[in-house]
Amino acid sequence: MRIAGLLIGLGLSLVLGGCAEPEREWMKVNQPYTVEEFRRDIKECTRKGALDEDCMKGRGWVSVAPPKAEKAPEPTVRQPNTRGRY
Repeated sequence: MRIAGLLIGLGLSLVLGGCAEPEREWMKVNQPYTVEEFRRDIKECTRKGALDEDCMKGRGWVSVAPPKAEKAPEPTVRQPNTRGRY
């Protein structure tokens, strides 16, 4: 019975871990920066356990991997002309 409980717990942790949103990566374009500067900005832009992205962007940071919500719009497909040329 212990093995079954262990396997169920392991399976649940893998499923829930796969659903977690990946962490964002940040960089400054055309500007040198240090790890200390990045850590300071992350600390100052984190409020109630969540990172304020507008705060990071205001400090010059750019997200390298945009979240899934920021998808490009789907291209529109034109319907073919079925009436003929003339």
